Amino acid sequence: MSKDTLVIGGIELRSRLFIGSGKYSSNALIPKIVDKSGAQVVTVAVRRVDLESKDENMLNFIPKECVLMPNTSGARNAEEAVRIARLAKAMGCGNWIKIEVISDTKYLLPDNFETLKATEILAKEGFVVLPYMSPDLMMAKRMRDAGAAAVMPLGAPIGTNKGLKTKELVKIMIDEIDLPIVVDAGIGKPSEAAEAMELGAAAVLVNTAIASAGDAVSMSEAFSLAVRAGRMAYLAGTGAVKDFAEASSPLTGFLNG
Repeated sequence: MSKDTLVIGGIELRSRLFIGSGKYSSNALIPKIVDKSGAQVVTVAVRRVDLESKDENMLNFIPKECVLMPNTSGARNAEEAVRIARLAKAMGCGNWIKIEVISDTKYLLPDNFETLKATEILAKEGFVVLPYMSPDLMMAKRMRDAGAAAVMPLGAPIGTNKGLKTKELVKIMIDEIDLPIVVDAGIGKPSEAAEAMELGAAAVLVNTAIASAGDAVSMSEAFSLAVRAGRMAYLAGTGAVKDFAEASSPLTGFLNG
């Protein structure tokens, strides 16, 4: 198989598993999870970056070789997201930014309109912008046109571990948009990550499913293997689905010779 790498924002990524840094029983687990999963991209909520606290500053637990993807968790509109992104950059967190704009407090669904506004502003400022969004083809195209480096549709409401409930909409986006599609939120099992990759997703981002596992480190490795398997299946081309049975071996002439 030829070299298969993912390039976002000019950075060549070997791993298509992105991971989050929240909800772990101990921040000390994060370096072990990065190592076992092979993940290169790690997202962190800017509000959890405390440069004055050695124990609470998340940046102290993320290996330096990782691509840091700060997120605007806590933003309720575009203005707040832009402010958080600029703060992250000023704190030395680089120029990648995952835009999260959520005003819905029950289902935590992203506000696509406000996310689009923040995408346009930050892309013009030179950020590598990855907007988290409810899967919507036309809105994703607008985000692409506004300068998004990738788009991140949810698989299910964030933190639910319900799986790829938006499969049909995500597939349409994969087929119709010439931009990396990173499935974010809702993926609860490695098999669901593989399913997203088999569809043709460029990558998946997983946090809760790993952090809430009985053995988070082992689960991170399971997700890594599943993402690789799903990608290999996509590149190999899965077989056609048929309505009627078809024997694997010829049925005629076997007992007549």
